[in-house]
Amino acid sequence: MEETGGATAYGASLAGGGFDFYKFVRQPQTIVRVLSWIFSMVVFACITTEGYVNTAHSAEAKCVFNQNDSACHYAVGIGVIAFLACVAFLVLDAYLPFMSNAQERKYAVMADLGFSGVWTFLWFVCFCLLASQWARTHDISSIPEDAARATVAFSFFSIATWGILTYYALGRFRRGVNEVSIPTYTEPPPDHHTPYPPTYAPTSYNPTTYTPTTYTTYPNDGYQPPNY
Repeated sequence: MEETGGATAYGASLAGGGFDFYKFVRQPQTIVRVLSWIFSMVVFACITTEGYVNTAHSAEAKCVFNQNDSACHYAVGIGVIAFLACVAFLVLDAYLPFMSNAQERKYAVMADLGFSGVWTFLWFVCFCLLASQWARTHDISSIPEDAARATVAFSFFSIATWGILTYYALGRFRRGVNEVSIPTYTEPPPDHHTPYPPTYAPTSYNPTTYTPTTYTTYPNDGYQPPNY
């Protein structure tokens, strides 16, 4: 969750504040992640419901993309994992401001960055595979064309959304590394010149010099006390 003001660490406010749901859902990263969740659901739902048809020469259902079952299996696998990952990272984004340890936030952002980058590439491979197989499909008389085209289109849209998520995660990681937002306690350097521990080292004692008081003596004026 991105923050625009106050002390932050890895793109989220410091621990201790309340969770603002409306602010969270308006974050650009949250919106893009929800879109990625929807796109992945469309991809695997189109294939699982209308991605396999029976041909005129075989009773066995084949993938609509040039009868290449591997293409359908790949798209379903990528879509299902992306669907689950979006849910997991949405929960992680909501929980990130409650992490008081900066190291834990770093690992969470690194996981987001790594997964988003990998899935951007895998969606690109998925789009290229489906598009090439669909271009080689000649007999489309019994194929639901809308479902096939929607699968290819939303695979392409997923490349953009996961690429944006990678960009956001990279920005959060750079800010977390370059900016020191969380104050840390630094132990004082030990004093190797004293036999006492640093906490119990005695304070220096400066004795004061005693100066005796001098009295002024006056000369005797010859007065003698009487003798009785």
